[in-house]
Order: sequence, then structure tokens, then C-alpha cells
Amino acid sequence: MFWQKHHELLESGGPFVLVVLADALGSAPQEPGAKMLCDTKGLIFGTIGGGKVEALALKTAADLLTNKSSTAFVDWHLEKDVGMTCGGRVKLYFETYRTADWQIAIFGAGHVAQAVVAALLPLECRVICVDARQDWLEALPESAKLERRLREVPAMEIQSLAPDTFVLMMTQGHATDFPVLLECMKREQKFPYVGVIGSKSKRAVLVKDLIAAGVNPQNADLFTCPIGLPIGKSTPAEIAVSVVAQLIQLRDARFADGQEG
Repeated sequence: MFWQKHHELLESGGPFVLVVLADALGSAPQEPGAKMLCDTKGLIFGTIGGGKVEALALKTAADLLTNKSSTAFVDWHLEKDVGMTCGGRVKLYFETYRTADWQIAIFGAGHVAQAVVAALLPLECRVICVDARQDWLEALPESAKLERRLREVPAMEIQSLAPDTFVLMMTQGHATDFPVLLECMKREQKFPYVGVIGSKSKRAVLVKDLIAAGVNPQNADLFTCPIGLPIGKSTPAEIAVSVVAQLIQLRDARFADGQEG
């Protein structure tokens, strides 16, 4: 049952931690081999004994996920390190999953977005697609790596995105792309990539409108438009190839610079 839940979490695509009680000396809350699964919100399945030991282990696991660490091994004296009255000792092994996942948020679920999502899903990434049209969201491929968000005002989703998210705008046009772009530009923590599908002339209009909306002129052009590498034809499938290639190129450049992806 435990490993079945572990497999389900792997398939779900979200980050989580496996915690194993590797050894226990003296008075300890559980026998060696006890295991639990948890995430930043707390316990998901299993237990290593409850109480203060488990509470500290849950906090340690959450910190590992936040810092995107892969593994950790701790040796805790229950009285000195955990604050318990018994004098036992526990050794715990932590293994994190999905902490380095690359997150891409796509605003719009039209023809090009459908092709981009299909090209991204085989990669090690998580994709969020936001649109106000339920039928287009339902047409997206089925995958545990994909989260569909039906939102009447898609731009309001910008503030909920993690700071290392790559953001793409490919909605129905300027009128629906611009509010999303404006929220990106107003955001205090800037995204590593903000791209808007369109031409150079569309870019000029977007920059002008951002400045008119109060964005600092120095920041108003901090986005990519046109998006994608200069390859291929103007079909959704070939646009998708060029866009995903550019995203991979920029992701790898960030890793080379020692930044998170």
C-alpha cells in the first residue's frame, strides 16, 4: 500500500519527500524501517511515529523541498535535538522527488498552445495552461504533468505562479495577451522568461501600452516577442518546435549560470 501511494505521487508530477527511519537507539517512537511520504503541506501517507520527531521531520522535509535539495541524512538525539524527555536517538533518511521540475505557464489554449503543450509534456517539466474557454482546455492532452486552470480573468493567475516559472502568452490576441503581460511586468519578483506570441510590430505596441499603463520604460521591454527560434514554418507544430527549443536553450543557460531552472 505504501509503495502504491509512492507510485501515485510519482505519477502526479508534484514534489514530495520520502522519509525513512533508518535506525533507532533507546526509546524511539517507531521501529527502524518506518516510512512516511510528505510535502510542504505536511504528512501524506505513513508515519515514523508521530509526536515531536515526526513534526521536526515534516519541517525538515518542507525545508528540503523549498531549497530544492535532493537527499539528507540526520542523526537526532531525542532530548537535545528534538526536545523530548527520553534519551533515545533516531537516524532519518530524506529523499526528495520532483524538486527540480521545470514549470511553464501557458496563457491560452488555442491551436499553437495545444501544439506547445504536446511538445513539452514528454520533457521533465510541469505545465500550467490557463484559459477562459473550457472546451479548449478540455482539448489539451491528458497528462499528470498538466494542470488546466479555467479562469474568467486569466491575468489574475500571475501572482500565484512560482518565481522560477517560464511564462508564455498565446491567447486570442493583443486584448487578452496584454493584461497578462502587464501583471508580469508589475510583479515584484520577475520571471526568468516572459514571452508573447506575435510579430515585431506587436511588440512595439505592447511596449507602448505598458508604458502608458505606468510601467517603467526601462522595464517595459523585458519580455520576448516574437517567441521561438528563427526556424521552421508558421504552422502550429513547427512554431511549437521553435518555441520549445528556445525555452530549453534558455533553461540550460540558466543552469550553466548556476541558477535554478
